[in-house]
Amino acid sequence: MRLDFIKCHGSGNDFPLIDARFLTLDDGQWAAVARLMADRDGPVGGDGLLLLVPGDATHAFGMRMFNSDGSEAETCLNGLRCTARLGFEVTGLDHAPVKLKTSSAQAALAEAISPGVATIRTRAGPASTACADVGLVGVGERIVDAVIPGLPSERHFTGVAMPNPHLVTFVDAVDEAELVALGDWCEAGPALIPARANVSFVELRAGGLFVRTYERGVGLTDSCGSAMAASTYAAGLTGRTAFGAEVNVFNRGGLVRATAQADGMVEISGNATFDYDAHVEIDPDAGTIGAVAMVEERGKESAAWKAAVEALA
Repeated sequence: MRLDFIKCHGSGNDFPLIDARFLTLDDGQWAAVARLMADRDGPVGGDGLLLLVPGDATHAFGMRMFNSDGSEAETCLNGLRCTARLGFEVTGLDHAPVKLKTSSAQAALAEAISPGVATIRTRAGPASTACADVGLVGVGERIVDAVIPGLPSERHFTGVAMPNPHLVTFVDAVDEAELVALGDWCEAGPALIPARANVSFVELRAGGLFVRTYERGVGLTDSCGSAMAASTYAAGLTGRTAFGAEVNVFNRGGLVRATAQADGMVEISGNATFDYDAHVEIDPDAGTIGAVAMVEERGKESAAWKAAVEALA
């Protein structure tokens, strides 16, 4: 079958994005498509697969996100901005509630964070620190800035469900080898956290936060939107930043602007950049993918985002 897609990214978190409102693949087939299209060694590559899907009586449209390993995430806030942008383009709306796997979010067109950069504002939550929501087993009701018994780390973590699970710790400097080792441990689905978790090491920096994340189902990634939201909420919860204050959240892919509230709602404004439009032949049942056929390159958008990132250096 031929699948048309847009290669896009939010703060460097990149995905093939498909308008799937009128497609009838089942979950197993979409998981196979994700593994084929998000494979870094394949013709497309990405941190996962985004699908624009139909909404319902209270949502203008919906989003599904499959990780590169074929598992489905509860949410993906960088991906949400890209999916919402496409949703706005096909519906003519400029703001809308968006249906996610287990929750919903608000999205709206926003003032550009840098010249020529398409920008979307999203509002998601409420975040939860209940261990039952985070997926932590046998460690009490909540973990806030504390050692997690059974986790192979003496660092103090905060568990946050966004609603996908996050373990956030604040560090003086990110040690990537340590982060990957801990992420790999969680990725194995241990009894402590059988559904796995995203793990973030966060530095306090002048003007905001720097977040480095090992993403569940993906691995070490340049950017994870829900991790940036969870980190902003954890920073407010632990008194490192003020609730209600806008914070610049930096990552390897660029930055977003985030505001967390005491009630757990988190608002993020960031780019939703479309790099190119293309199509590809895929047989999800056979597990095969053909070469990418380019339709349109969106060079001006890519250049605008590159300029924005270079301005941060």
